Amino acid sequence: MVLGNHSTIMEFTLLGLSADPHIQVMLFVLFLDIYLLTTMGNLMMMGVIMTDYHLHTPMYFFLSHLSFVDLCLTSVTVPKMLENLLSQKKSVSVEGCLTQAFFVFFIAGTEVVVLSAMAYDRYIAICYPLLYGQLMSKQLCEGLVWVSWVLGFLDALINTLMAWNLDFCEAVLPHFSCEVPSLFSLSCSDISTNFTVLVCSAIIHASGTLLLIVFSYVHIASTILSISSTSGRSKAFSTCSSHLAAVSFFYGSAFLRYFMPTLSSPLELIFSIQYSVITPLVNPLVYSLKNKEIKVALKRMLQKGLQQLRKQRIGRG
Repeated sequence: MVLGNHSTIMEFTLLGLSADPHIQVMLFVLFLDIYLLTTMGNLMMMGVIMTDYHLHTPMYFFLSHLSFVDLCLTSVTVPKMLENLLSQKKSVSVEGCLTQAFFVFFIAGTEVVVLSAMAYDRYIAICYPLLYGQLMSKQLCEGLVWVSWVLGFLDALINTLMAWNLDFCEAVLPHFSCEVPSLFSLSCSDISTNFTVLVCSAIIHASGTLLLIVFSYVHIASTILSISSTSGRSKAFSTCSSHLAAVSFFYGSAFLRYFMPTLSSPLELIFSIQYSVITPLVNPLVYSLKNKEIKVALKRMLQKGLQQLRKQRIGRG
């Protein structure tokens, strides 16, 4: 396959979310706030897990990587969106657009594997608690994270290289960011092969990981229902509820976005915003609000911070 684009289109114009300048300013403030909160929330989650030895377990190892992936995903899309909201010329080069599309695909593909690894971790913890330490070894956890990045990279590379060879005859992209499905409507080339590869990769990659999650939770539900005490069932379910919420938010919108790549409607924008902007914001909130161990770790971190401030003040005094 020869790399390079043969069309005369040198850049795309991103229409974004609105053409009204006043609405654009309001959207800029809204998404800037969301981005700052997302960044702080995910950095806080990563910092708490890294510094608190009580959280050095497989479950929180995967959660710290989920926070990192979420931070990467929102950083790939939101800064360019913010720039375009305040810019008169809302354009991006073809190469820049394809690069952004690659990283969106890459990071989203990585996240679905991380979510499935987290489901497997909960499956082992609840269904085989006595073997948990043996089965969920440090080497296995690190291996699963590496696999998630490698699979995401390969999937994104295949689809982006194929999109790179399309001839583009339309320059207006009715979106706030560049994604592989959005580029199909701008091409005057035959996109049937690209579309088939995209759907097949989505089925194999995303649906495959979703099946693993469903398999894990079917067995988890069966085990939880067999627990005699109500408190035991409640405790077992509480360890899964945050992950189920994360899976629902991400898979629900990402699946609809990539399984209907020629949607070309406001729903396309909504689905993209939900999985690339809202989900990275919601995940740390869900885990910090619903997880007692995270709350306790945050309290310990704040107490240590206050103690250090007091020591500094006393030293200066």
